[in-house]
Amino acid sequence: MNKRFRTCAALAAALLLVATGADAAADVAHIFWKDLRPAAQAVAEDANLPMIAAKLPDHGETLSLSLQDKTIQLAGYALPVDRDGDLVYQFLLVPWTGACSHMPTPPPNQIVLVTPARPYKMKEAYEPVAVTGVLEPGMEKSQLFILDGVSVVESGYTVRKAEVATVDTVPDAVTLPVNSPWSFLNKKKN
Repeated sequence: MNKRFRTCAALAAALLLVATGADAAADVAHIFWKDLRPAAQAVAEDANLPMIAAKLPDHGETLSLSLQDKTIQLAGYALPVDRDGDLVYQFLLVPWTGACSHMPTPPPNQIVLVTPARPYKMKEAYEPVAVTGVLEPGMEKSQLFILDGVSVVESGYTVRKAEVATVDTVPDAVTLPVNSPWSFLNKKKN
């Protein structure tokens, strides 16, 4: 009888864990980069201007608080901030390849500082990833060590203890103009 009770209790606990995990997954808001800008800044998007060309009077320092402390999933490109070999301990999630090192830096409300729950094994800079975790608005500065030297980049959001997964594409990625010297970054890598 005691063995049967333990088996039933273990089965009930496993079912509860599965049910709780399913509920947690349902609470994840799948967002896009435009969701990180306050509604007033979305005017440029409505006018069909590319994000790179959008002129934001406050330089993108106004953050959207509607997603504060919510579990989100956002796809973008990972640019390592803290790494040891191919293990990345912290990275910037940006909306286009080349941002911050080869191209102009996006406004802070279009940059997310990500600390993975476990070190993320990255194959290359600007790898497309999806980040899942709790979004926290707040300005942070990070130092990037790039070929040209050191660059300080300000991010408007943070996700700590993030789950990170490689993705094939970023659904709302900004495509660089064909005449851009960095347009080769638009090409898919095999």
